[in-house]
Amino acid sequence: GRYFVNTTFIAVMVVIGMLFTSVLAAYAFARMEFWGKNAIFALFLATMMIPFETTLIPNYIIVTKIGWYNNYLALIVPWIASVVNICLLRQFFASIPQELYDAASLDGCGHLRTLWSVMLPLARAPLAATVIFSFLGSWNSLLWPLMVTGKESMRPIQLGLSAFVNTNSNEPQ
Repeated sequence: GRYFVNTTFIAVMVVIGMLFTSVLAAYAFARMEFWGKNAIFALFLATMMIPFETTLIPNYIIVTKIGWYNNYLALIVPWIASVVNICLLRQFFASIPQELYDAASLDGCGHLRTLWSVMLPLARAPLAATVIFSFLGSWNSLLWPLMVTGKESMRPIQLGLSAFVNTNSNEPQ
């Protein structure tokens, strides 16, 4: 039961954090003008080419140095920003006609009000896709929770199932 509660809590918090960061970053990349926007987005896309296993040890060192070992923050914070979700939402926000942005600005809306009142209601389908991707990725994670948790009470369901399979095995040794 504890594994299920841990996994549900972690997955829900990752989805909430991912929605917050991805929506804001995607809107900024799609509709705001700032210096180096295209270069920064290209760097974001370049990080997709780096395998997760390459960054595993440096991320583990960072997590232990800041004191997040055996902490929910170590299971949540590294996953709240997703380049795939930012790219998906950015492309959607960029495809919305400029006239909607102009109409919102004529009505006196700033960027956050435009995002909240105009963009998010139109973005239900891409938001649903990002929620599903993020939830399933968090729910099914095995390697990262194995590295950053040492206590049984902190482990998610995938580690619990793995432990059950290994301890109740009937194979001869």
